[in-house]
Amino acid sequence: MGEYSKALEYYEKSLKIKEISLPPTHPNLAISYASIGQVYYNMGEYSKALEYYEKSLKIREKALPPTHPSLAISYNNIGLVYKNMGEYWKVLEYYEKSHQIREISLPPTHPDLAQSYNNIGGVYYNMGEYSKALPLLEKALDIFRKSLPSTHPHIENVMNSITVVKKKL
Repeated sequence: MGEYSKALEYYEKSLKIKEISLPPTHPNLAISYASIGQVYYNMGEYSKALEYYEKSLKIREKALPPTHPSLAISYNNIGLVYKNMGEYWKVLEYYEKSHQIREISLPPTHPDLAQSYNNIGGVYYNMGEYSKALPLLEKALDIFRKSLPSTHPHIENVMNSITVVKKKL
């Protein structure tokens, strides 16, 4: 675990092969860029992660329909980077883009949609906007309860977040 330099080495070798053999907007290139971005994210190198996540997003925006779930993943990944950089307005921008796609492309009780509500609620919590956070967290909990086993940790985590938010109100 944690052999990030080795992971980067292999992802970069794979990327070089794909750059030679695939057209510049091929979705597999986007996957490679996202994978490298994920390694940098895990290493805490957020500016490098952002660079690769943005390269992945640009390809996906050209190659995929505007409501493709992979775009939602790209927007969410970029939002996560900005969250770790403390840039909450940018986090909201990207989480909301991700959420809009998920609302269109996923069924109303899909756990990824619940996670999207939870993510946005968490940003509002971090910004001290508890009255905006609460309904989003409650919506996340409702969907998680419909889509996951009752013992799933996401349910407990969101319940704890709701309790904390209610105390702050």
